Amino acid sequence: MTLQQLKYAIAVSECGNITAASQKVFISQPSLTAAIRELEKEIGISIFSRTNKGVVVTNEGNEFLGYARQVLEQAALLEEKYLGNRQKKSKFSLTCQHYSFAVNAFVDLIKECGGTEYDYTIRETQTSRIIDDVAHLNSEIGILYMNKKNEDVISKLLKKNELTFTELFTAKPHVFISKQNPLAQKEIITLSDLESFPYLTYEQGEFNSFYFSEEPLPAIDQKLNIKVSDRATLFNLLIGLNGYTVCSGIIDSELNGSNIVSRPLALDDYMKIGTVTRKDIVLSRYAKVYLKALQKYIPSEKE
Repeated sequence: MTLQQLKYAIAVSECGNITAASQKVFISQPSLTAAIRELEKEIGISIFSRTNKGVVVTNEGNEFLGYARQVLEQAALLEEKYLGNRQKKSKFSLTCQHYSFAVNAFVDLIKECGGTEYDYTIRETQTSRIIDDVAHLNSEIGILYMNKKNEDVISKLLKKNELTFTELFTAKPHVFISKQNPLAQKEIITLSDLESFPYLTYEQGEFNSFYFSEEPLPAIDQKLNIKVSDRATLFNLLIGLNGYTVCSGIIDSELNGSNIVSRPLALDDYMKIGTVTRKDIVLSRYAKVYLKALQKYIPSEKE
């Protein structure tokens, strides 16, 4: 087994087909195919399943590629330190729900580990994709929440996909509203207070059920519902339509704007927010730096 073979296998997994991967690593398609088959024969597993549409990583292949990435990262560090090679381009991917603290920690990661070249990805996206991205190694870390209504379902999905949930903190539900919203004058907001205001939620695509909702208050329980796909649109509508959304209560004026405020919601529920990682993967140094950076932006005491 060689480092080059590991690089080839990772290229195939990222591209999804042999042709594109061969162009990426600058070798012929037959040579790449032969290298992958030789590697699979040596380690005694099938890393990929071949289909008419390309290649799909097998369950065993997922585990192998996770370790392969760690080996290549350590090899790059050794080359840089002892062979005088220039710094290799660092890579890290995160998939999360729409949390300002997750973005702040991502900024800190880049400042600490970015170097002269890097290739980092952050996706604020649907709950189902968070699980899928981490399960298929498209991201090292995912961030999502669980509450009374979805914890059983989400936990079963995580277990099915060989994922681990590690709690960061537990918060009581809060409401994000504009400073101009009449409810901003209240210290605590009730569900009845919200009835005449538009409820803004992040759409979840084909998994648009309360189990995958990013908000602990399902949109189907409200009279006025608006679904959005991005943070900027949601905050613009909070201001423009006097709408509201339900969240953890952690707010960052630099990211969310100074016109948005957070108020506690009188709701018997919780938001257990945490990270999602694969059980069989050793986290990269970038992931470890990111997890450490998260601690700066989350509540020091659990509610």
